[in-house]
Amino acid sequence: MTREGILLSKLCSFACSRRTSGEEHAGNKEIGYSRVVYCNDPDNPGAIKYRGNYVSTTKYTLATFIPKSLFEQFRRVATIYFLLVASLSFTPLAPYSAPSVLSLLVLMIGVGVAMAIEGVEDWKRWKQDLEANNRKVLVYGKNQSFNQTTWENLRVGDLVKVRMDEYFPADMLLLSSSRHDGACYVDTKNLDGETNLKLKHALEVTAPLNDESIKNFKAVINCEDPNEHLYSFVGTLYYDCERYPLSPKQILLRDSKLNTDHIYGVVIFTGRDTKMVQNFTDPPSKRSTIERRMDKIIYVLFSTLIIISLVGSLFFGIQTKRDINSQKYRRWYLRPDDATVFFDPRRAVLAAFLHFLTALVLYGYLIPTSLYLSIVIVKLLQSIFINQDQDMIYEVKDNGPELRAQGRTSNLNEELGQVNTILSDKTGTLTCNSMELVKCSIAGVPYGHGFTEVEISLAKRRAKMPLVVDGSSSNVPTPSHDTIGDEHMISKFRDERIMNGKWVNELYSDIIQKFFRVLAICHTVILISESNKDFYEAESQDELAFVRVAKELGFKFFERTPTSIKIHELDYKTDEVVPRVYRLLHVLEFSSARKRMSMIVRYPENDQLLLLSKGADSVMFERLSEHGREFETQTKEHINNYSEAGLRTLVIAYRKLHEDEYKKWEEEFLKAKTSVGSDHDELVEAAADQIERNLILLGATAVEDKLQKGVQDCIYKLAEAGIRIWVLSGDTRGTVINIGYACGLLREGMKLIQITLDLPEIVALEKRGDKQAITNVSRQRVINQIAEGTKQLDEESSVEFGLIIDGKSLTSALDDSVKKSFLRLAIKCASVICCRSSPKQKALVTRLVKVEGGKTTLAIGDGANDVSMIQEANVGVGISGVDGMQAAMASDFAIDQFRFLERLLLVHGHRCYRRIAMMICYFFYKNITFGFTLFWFEANASFSGQPAYNDWYMSCYNVFFTSLPVIVLGVFDQDVSAGLCLKYPRLHQEGVQNLLFNWLCILGWVFNGVLSSIIIFFFTTRSMASQAFRRDGKVADSSVLGVTLYSCVVWVVNCQMALSINYFTCIQHIFIWGSIAVWYAFLLVCGSLSPTITTTAYKAFVEACAPSILYWLVTLFVVISALLPYFSYRAFQTHFRPMPHDELQKQVQGVKESESARVIM
Repeated sequence: MTREGILLSKLCSFACSRRTSGEEHAGNKEIGYSRVVYCNDPDNPGAIKYRGNYVSTTKYTLATFIPKSLFEQFRRVATIYFLLVASLSFTPLAPYSAPSVLSLLVLMIGVGVAMAIEGVEDWKRWKQDLEANNRKVLVYGKNQSFNQTTWENLRVGDLVKVRMDEYFPADMLLLSSSRHDGACYVDTKNLDGETNLKLKHALEVTAPLNDESIKNFKAVINCEDPNEHLYSFVGTLYYDCERYPLSPKQILLRDSKLNTDHIYGVVIFTGRDTKMVQNFTDPPSKRSTIERRMDKIIYVLFSTLIIISLVGSLFFGIQTKRDINSQKYRRWYLRPDDATVFFDPRRAVLAAFLHFLTALVLYGYLIPTSLYLSIVIVKLLQSIFINQDQDMIYEVKDNGPELRAQGRTSNLNEELGQVNTILSDKTGTLTCNSMELVKCSIAGVPYGHGFTEVEISLAKRRAKMPLVVDGSSSNVPTPSHDTIGDEHMISKFRDERIMNGKWVNELYSDIIQKFFRVLAICHTVILISESNKDFYEAESQDELAFVRVAKELGFKFFERTPTSIKIHELDYKTDEVVPRVYRLLHVLEFSSARKRMSMIVRYPENDQLLLLSKGADSVMFERLSEHGREFETQTKEHINNYSEAGLRTLVIAYRKLHEDEYKKWEEEFLKAKTSVGSDHDELVEAAADQIERNLILLGATAVEDKLQKGVQDCIYKLAEAGIRIWVLSGDTRGTVINIGYACGLLREGMKLIQITLDLPEIVALEKRGDKQAITNVSRQRVINQIAEGTKQLDEESSVEFGLIIDGKSLTSALDDSVKKSFLRLAIKCASVICCRSSPKQKALVTRLVKVEGGKTTLAIGDGANDVSMIQEANVGVGISGVDGMQAAMASDFAIDQFRFLERLLLVHGHRCYRRIAMMICYFFYKNITFGFTLFWFEANASFSGQPAYNDWYMSCYNVFFTSLPVIVLGVFDQDVSAGLCLKYPRLHQEGVQNLLFNWLCILGWVFNGVLSSIIIFFFTTRSMASQAFRRDGKVADSSVLGVTLYSCVVWVVNCQMALSINYFTCIQHIFIWGSIAVWYAFLLVCGSLSPTITTTAYKAFVEACAPSILYWLVTLFVVISALLPYFSYRAFQTHFRPMPHDELQKQVQGVKESESARVIM
């Protein structure tokens, strides 16, 4: 037997982990729970070789960069077409010479720039990876000491020591720390964006391990396989012949930072198996409505290109075949008897096919090569404007940093201007997510003074204002600092009956004591001491509010260990503050499914076991014992009142446990916690549910979450803009309804349609536990209520309606057979509120509105529970809030206050939509104008494939003469000022109705391009044909005709730009008229070069065109004629069928004229 085998056989922990049939975990037979870690023994022969700790976040390698990046660029059909055309231009099929082709150069530049950007971004990621993989960490080695090594060398099972302010190199099991209780504080900002510290604590059995004893530590861990769930972990530690369940509280995740002196841990997951890396997923691919339609236009233009190429090839084939007829030469000057394959009458079909390929190259200007590159540049500059908007900067108090809006993706800028429906979270989005416990109900008695914003709004609606109050959340004095804390530990709760220890004189002082004892003990708050100051930190803002109030009323939480909670408690019998240490036995954690949290503690004085619990009223009242319902009626009444005031409520209860009952339950609970399988969470929840019964009601809390500044005005403006607003919240119906009134979502005179399953019939079925019957009856009741609501809407069409639906009803409403009728009802309502909705339901509702509604949706939220909704919507907006940065990091745009949404949509959204729509339409117009002049010329030249213009002219058209004005249009144009966009929000409907980029508008620009090409070509040729052009009496040749035609095209398309622009600055003038000037400068330069390079452009302008008055007269006449149709149409449209911005411009102009008239008078 090997030395390793001998040592392994002596490991009691491993021997105990050899499962018998009775001990075997059911979950281990399943895929996903098979990981085995040999702690401090990674070289064990039985150890599986898992992935190393090297992490790469790069998209490419040196070997794959070129092929993969080229593949990414050529996924677009248009890019493939451009490559095909550019390649054909180097063959004899090309109608112009290859050396002068700039289209290939443009394509190469475009693709090259995109590849370079990808390469630079990937190089930056590689540098970050290199830095991370080469960080140093202390690992226990074979020399019986801790040695420094790099992160990438870590292996599963390694024993690691991490010191203060160092990042964890892998996912590890916390064994012990420098603290005597084995706890440590962790900063998880890199994982979830949350700035508050998290408390982690080692198992009690490993907490005593120190520098010496840690070296002899050997154990085996059996746990779940790698997954992306940051907040869950299932595993078992086998150590000293015992099994110990592991939870997320013992897991330290890679890239979180230690805030304790040092810790010891064992590596469980490395490299790509770590939870952080498992969460590396590409955001969902989103494309704007305009971009999707642009693809369809490209297909239409490509079809047009094919058609006119076929038409030209057909006529060319017929004409070529007729060149030899019965040995007679029709066009003898073409020498058909000695023609190449391209003009051979004997092979007319082949010649026609080759002409078709030539035509594809010649008419390729119908599809703009530089369109995609121009759009990328414009959107990038638009994003910079959004990021730099001074009116969307949030200044944090206390000299905090300025928080700016962020355009995290630029390809959805114009989508902001087409938003039809906003789906918003409530807490932290409409409200501040800064919780304050302002009221409570204890033993049926209400406590807490002051008025909330919602109460003020409610009183105004009822016209029963009892007194004049200010706009603050509570009309109470500002509390002063206490002697041992700072402002982070002060609450706004005020009631003289129980403040300053007076609660001991109340009738139910014993219940008051138990109530605040639960608040002081049953939580996950941690106490941080820095610079001789103490302050609390918590993952839940509600719990932070509870602890603050409990502290002020004599129940001060001051220390937590993995096994105990210490508080200074005011004893109502002795009227003295006494320290008490509650032994913490078990924590039954909160989850969205459980909707409650409980702790089992042992009371220090009489060794009594206590279950302390708090949770939503929907799950707590049903768990009360018969003798624990003494104050149920009063408490429910108070909860309803608190909900009407827009307050968040929780029910507080407790019970005493008998030793026998507890031991029996603990055995089942530990068995569930040590299970390793897919049903682990269900087993733990079922075990917890067994003990959380027969509770005694103590009271309820009411927490205020104040509305953010400017929310009401913002919602009013968005509603005035015709945007539907849906609120998706997990709060109670009463709370959300009253928040809706307070923020203006629900308005006076609005009738409410409420869909609910809080019906006696449903309650009776729930008590019987017949799930199928509940599902069937619930669906039918929801269908009936939807039908009734729809009927009510049809009967009272002149009245505004608001729709309220709860989570249970929403489950039925989202059923495939019901969801369409539910959506039809919802979109007819001015406002929709979904209360008690889960994160999954939020995403499903968003998908329903987006897919079935067919309009642009925007989802906005601030927490991790809003990420799925944000990613599902057409546009996702994240708020950088108290709940962390998860929503902001998953969003397309990030803002810091809900009110900034008004400016983001009504100003930036409107402008981006208008600019992009006009830019694309103009792009197609100018290329159609140019491309069809080639077609008309070829038609006059028997479809010979001869281009109308010099090769250099054609190659430079989209590069020098027409590219910059269109970019300026996309960046700077605006129809009205930002102030008018906000003052007249109905202007937003231009984007919602897609007035500037619908098919009628697009076809109008296409028709304008074709018409302009007809006017340019036929007016020019007819004006110059059969007339003396030069002083010597010679007529214009092809080079002169080409210069004249091209000059007319350049003038027309640039002047068309000038007619289309609404807002002129010096930049517009420089680029529009500068592009025309560049054309003439180009003619001068080309004319001075050798004719072997410039061919027909040699001296064409200086010697032929410029001296001729006919050239200038024709140019002037053609330009005016080509612009006249569009000018006439716009004049007619502005006066008789004005668009919204036309009406607004006339209104503003009228105001200015009236003001001027008053000044003159």
